[in-house]
This record gives sequence, structure tokens and C-alpha cells, in this order.
Amino acid sequence: MGESYDVAVIGGGMVGATLACALGDTPLHVVVIENQEPAPFDPSGYDLRVSAITRGSQRIFQALGGWKNMIARRACAFRRMRVWDGEGGAAAEFNSADIAEPCLGHIIENSVIQLALVERLRELPNVDWLCPAAPQHLDMQRMRVTLNDGRVLRTRLIVGADGARSRVRDSAAIAWHCHDYRQHALVAAVNTQLPPQDITWQRHVPSGPQAFLPLQGRRASLVWYHTPEEVQRLCSLDEHALAGALEAGYPPELNGVDSVIARSSFPTLRGYAEHYVQPGLALVGDAAHVIHPHIGQGVNLGILDAAALAEVIVGAARKGKDIGALATLRPYERWRRASNFVLMGFSEAIFHAFAPRPLPLRAARAAALAFADRFGPLNQFCMRYAMGLVGDLPRLAQEIPSESL
Repeated sequence: MGESYDVAVIGGGMVGATLACALGDTPLHVVVIENQEPAPFDPSGYDLRVSAITRGSQRIFQALGGWKNMIARRACAFRRMRVWDGEGGAAAEFNSADIAEPCLGHIIENSVIQLALVERLRELPNVDWLCPAAPQHLDMQRMRVTLNDGRVLRTRLIVGADGARSRVRDSAAIAWHCHDYRQHALVAAVNTQLPPQDITWQRHVPSGPQAFLPLQGRRASLVWYHTPEEVQRLCSLDEHALAGALEAGYPPELNGVDSVIARSSFPTLRGYAEHYVQPGLALVGDAAHVIHPHIGQGVNLGILDAAALAEVIVGAARKGKDIGALATLRPYERWRRASNFVLMGFSEAIFHAFAPRPLPLRAARAAALAFADRFGPLNQFCMRYAMGLVGDLPRLAQEIPSESL
């Protein structure tokens, strides 16, 4: 008949691993199904994929016991964030000191986050890690997961944490609404001529945003949004030519690129699932929603999804309720769908506000940035919201762990 579980998490990336850790040390028997082991940490090399981890996500990682291994490997705290209009020059700057916080967040490589979480979940007696493994067939009627090696797992709840191209979502026939921005992002890991930085910045120009994310030492991650054709051209350049293009195209604040370590590109999309839940099924992270990456919140939304879903199903289990029942899962959907749509709307507003506009609208945009910079209460609220410290948060994100930063 196969092994029996309470929860089968399909996908062991950052979000799926967070959910498994949040279900740790509970009576629930959990399995995580992932097709690839996390890459071992390489002190001499950087993962090209990085995330801006908010203070809210940090609290979750601390509560789950994964944060210490992230920090022990590599993370760069940023205390300031600057956003400005490349056409008009208006700018807003945010400083964590203004709200008595040690930092706004941390830039961490995705591989470092995943590795720390997987190390933690492997310590949990009620969590099984099946890797390499992949679902070959999902039987949503009988709640069976057939793996590619022929094993059949029985479960009470299937969670899709398998990304924007979610096989779980497709197997459940949940509609996916997607919008292509017709804009690609060039991501480059570089060595710069700057001393170590504690600031992230983003300049908005008509072709799209240009972002600087500090890493340790003189390293940085640059993200340049442009037309698909221009990004393809940039990616085709050799290292010397690309470094020159970055220096010429980026603002003077970059202060020179010594070398390009690695580069990649990806299209920018917005998408959301028609439903986050069905009887016996729940979606988290990119399987449920994808937002434009320019505000750096995609991963953080998924981490909050994981913490919220764990809170809902653990609470139901403690009351003896069916964790796969639609009545159990609906509160998770209402909770996270509402919160995610607010941030998706904010992301859309920012994207369209900085698109090419007539002069009167550019003037209004500049005035809004200046107001956000100078009006203290608004500036502070924007910081707390972006840091994941306000709103209808899961308990794990509300708690302030005692461990040091």
C-alpha cells in the first residue's frame, strides 16, 4: 500500500523546506519530495541567485533554527535603501536607524538559504527527505503520490511548493493567470571598485529599473531590466565588454566594475492561481503567485505562505480536525491571498508609475518620491511594511527570537 504521511510537500526549495521545518516537532508525519540535493556551500564561489530577505522572514528562519547556518556561511546586511527617478532625479532613501532596527534585511544566496533549511529539516524526526525523487502521478481522489521510482505514498494533504510551473497546480486543474511584462532581467555577479556597502539602490529609467544589491566585500549583484533583445545582446558579450556596458549604462554610484563573475537572464512575469486550495491540496510560494521581482519580495511572500499554512494545519490537527478538508484550508487561502494581492497591487503601481510618462505625470511621480523621503511617518511605515513587520502576519513572523543578529 505504500508509506503513509499526513503532509506531502512537493518541492524542497526555500519555501517547501521552510514549510517542512515549520511542521517539525509536531505529531504530523511529513515528507518532502525534491528532485535535486542542495548544492554544497562553496566559500570561494557565489550563487548567482540571491534574495533580499526581510526582517519578517529572518524571524521565521530564526524561530525554525535555520538562520544561524545562513549567517555562518554568507549574508550581507543592508541598512539603507535608495530609490530614485533616473529621468527627474527625485529620490527617497530609507534608513533602518530611523525605526531603531539594526538593518532593513539581508542579501543571501538562494543556495545558502535552501541548504540551511534542508540541514534543519533533516534533524526533525517527523520529517522525511526524499531526494532525488519526483512525483510521476498525483491521484487527488485517493490522495496518492506515485514517485518516478515506482513508490506510492499515501497522504492526507498534498502541498505544491514546486514553483511557477507547478506540476501540482496543473494536476489539480487550477487555472493560472499570467501576464508577460515583455521585459527581461540581466543578473550579473560582479567585483566592484566600491568598499563594502550597506545600501541597496534602484534607479528607474525608461527601459526599466537598475538595481544594486551588496554582497560581502567588494562583490555585488546587479539586476538590469530591459527589453528581451537588449538583455540577450548583453548576455552575449564577453566579460570585458559586459563590464564596460555595465559601467556605461549604470549610474555613477556603481563606481566601476572590476570583473564580471557570472551572468544570467530571465523574463519578468506576473501570475496567480485561481485558487490556493482544494480538498486535500494547498499551494505555496511561486506555485500560487509570482510578482515582478523589482521590489524583491517574491521569496518573502512564499516564506510567509509557508509559515501561515503551517499555523493553520497544525492548529487544526491539535483540535482533531481533518487537515485536508476544504474548511480547514480556506482560512489559509483567504489570509494569504488577501495579503499577497495587496503587495502585488503595490508592485504593479510602482512598475507603471516609472514607465515612460508625459511631463505632468513625471512631475507627480517626483513629488511622490520627495514626499516619501521627507515625511517621516510615511517613510517609516514604508520601511516596516517592506521589512515584513506589519500586516496580518503568521505568529512565526511576529515573534522576536532571543538569538543575536
